[in-house]
Amino acid sequence: MTGKAMRLPIYQVDAFTDRVFAGNPAAVVPLESWLPDAQLQAIAAENNLAETAFFIRSGEGYELRWFTPAVEVELCGHATLATAFVVSTILEPGRAHMDFATRQAGTLTVTRDGDRYTLDFPNRPPQPAETPDPKLLAALGGPAPVAILSGRDYLVVYDSADAVRALAPDMALLSKLDLWAVCVTAPGEDGVDFVSRLFAPAQGIPEDPVTGSTHCMLTPYWAERLGKSVLTARQVSARGGDLLCELAGDRVKIGGQAVLYLEGSILV
Repeated sequence: MTGKAMRLPIYQVDAFTDRVFAGNPAAVVPLESWLPDAQLQAIAAENNLAETAFFIRSGEGYELRWFTPAVEVELCGHATLATAFVVSTILEPGRAHMDFATRQAGTLTVTRDGDRYTLDFPNRPPQPAETPDPKLLAALGGPAPVAILSGRDYLVVYDSADAVRALAPDMALLSKLDLWAVCVTAPGEDGVDFVSRLFAPAQGIPEDPVTGSTHCMLTPYWAERLGKSVLTARQVSARGGDLLCELAGDRVKIGGQAVLYLEGSILV
């Protein structure tokens, strides 16, 4: 190593859960100014979590970016929740309203009420997939779905939560599909309106534990199907996570909790 290493704070937060070792872990790295993109990507790869969020102060709000171990992403829910948690509990304790300017998804607002955070995200209703990639069903395996829709991701609908849980996709084949990721979903159980899982191996995330952004697509689908605007959701990954979703016109409100797992510093 040449020169003096830069020390940066880092936090690891489990999002969409009220306990550690559940939900979706995200790394959060506050910056004074933006580092080169290659360095941001290298930090995310080193962290080896589904997402690393980087943010800088910008006026009364913040600028926010997210990276998987492989690529920068255009929208991420759990790492936005994790960032808001760090701001409102550590950096500016008690702050209840945060605006995050993003490069592709506009300004995202997060509000805090006690231990619950609510993300204000775009509404992205899926459309019927006229010509889904022929590799899709082969990659997923399992029973025949009841519907296939698409947006940023494929949305594959099954008739039961058990069918969603039992899927064991071929990740190598999934990584060759023509869309960003594949979300599978079904009606919920035990008081939950719907369940889901999310696979994005091409983006460095074989299975995402809890995916806020895909609920921009899931919420309008299930709101129409169930005839209700406020829905409870559970992502039935190995870690699992719970979300409260609301369809609000051209926006989707996504609520959840978060807990701090790790606080430290990195040297780059």
